Amino acid sequence: MMKFNDLNILPEIKDSLDELGFSKLTPIQKLVIPKALDGIDLIGQAQTGSGKTFAFAVPIIEKIFIPDRSPQAIVLCPTRELSMQVASEIEKLGSKIKKLKVLAVYGGQPIGKQTRVLKKGVHVVVGTPGRVIDHIERGNLDLIGIERVVVDEADEMLEMGFREDIETILARTPRQRQTLLFSATIPAEIKQIAKKYQKDPEFIKVSDSRKNIPKITQYAFKCDIKEKFNGLTRLIEAYDVKMALIFCNTKKSVNYVSKHLKNDFNVDSIHGDMTQQMRDKVMNKFKNGNINILVATDVAARGLDISGVDFVINYDVPQNIDDYIHRIGRTARAGKTGSAFMLVSKDEMSRFKNIRKANPSKIIEKEFPTPEELDSLKTEKILNHAKALIQDGDLDDYVNIIKKEFKYDNLEVAAALLKMMREN
Repeated sequence: MMKFNDLNILPEIKDSLDELGFSKLTPIQKLVIPKALDGIDLIGQAQTGSGKTFAFAVPIIEKIFIPDRSPQAIVLCPTRELSMQVASEIEKLGSKIKKLKVLAVYGGQPIGKQTRVLKKGVHVVVGTPGRVIDHIERGNLDLIGIERVVVDEADEMLEMGFREDIETILARTPRQRQTLLFSATIPAEIKQIAKKYQKDPEFIKVSDSRKNIPKITQYAFKCDIKEKFNGLTRLIEAYDVKMALIFCNTKKSVNYVSKHLKNDFNVDSIHGDMTQQMRDKVMNKFKNGNINILVATDVAARGLDISGVDFVINYDVPQNIDDYIHRIGRTARAGKTGSAFMLVSKDEMSRFKNIRKANPSKIIEKEFPTPEELDSLKTEKILNHAKALIQDGDLDDYVNIIKKEFKYDNLEVAAALLKMMREN
């Protein structure tokens, strides 16, 4: 397997990669980086979570001429969240290179702050198409020195109506630029843009996004619509959920699920009608571990890349297979494993059947855990924890307290403590 040390790139980039814990290239990185370093235009088909950010970030940083403080690369992203995330990844990758400047530009933040940073000099601009155009038209962003343009999550940008903006930006950048285009799917519109704005692009595909989910265990739970919420809470308890994303199809559904889960779990929600400031606040809580369950709509969660999500739960069945794959792809990031649950009511059966038919990975049908099974699982967790403490030792002080305070049989004391913990 190819390693980053095998690449002919700056030692500073290798040092940063090593510090970040990356040594081996993912399939998309192995195919993209050498060609991108050679200046070839590329169309890369790969899903979110495949490592494509570093696939384009390494060539971008490698080719930056630091003494020139004007923009040399632009990365276009569909959402504010993804723009911030990509800019942060590029900054981490270039942290060993002195005076490298990266800026994320997006709506929802005062334009004056971004303008001041642009005026001081920036090497790489990452942003949403609308805000990038805004800066171009205000004279804040000079495109004359742009050598590389990356269009990330291209299919999502087209779905969000950004085609005209993307074409406007590409048309205003120098014709001799390198253009890298990444997308989970390649619809006709993307092919049209590629034909018009790229120079003999090479097409790179890292397995079908629908097949690139081997480490996600997928379960479906058929239920009556009235059983859904109760079933959801049982799943969260039974599977010892540490960090989960729950997807709903509507804002109304998000509000309902979030409101009722808050009685027992650390939960918050995001949806498209919330202000950007509110969404950022919630996302920070989720990333920092202040909440461990986030309820969201597809639009609000677009472009999110959060490590540590072990469960994705589809409270509502997605509209189609592509939405399903995008949703469950939020778990099992960076080679880890994850689980995806789908709650299917009778009126969602046709959508579920379509998804199952189009999905090459098996979706296992299961029953919700019964109350008796939940009780058994809770007891098992407590006893396993107790066994681990016994194996670790260091219980002498506690043993002495029990000997001093209790004159009962050891099993009776243990049973009383178990009962106390179970009823808590």
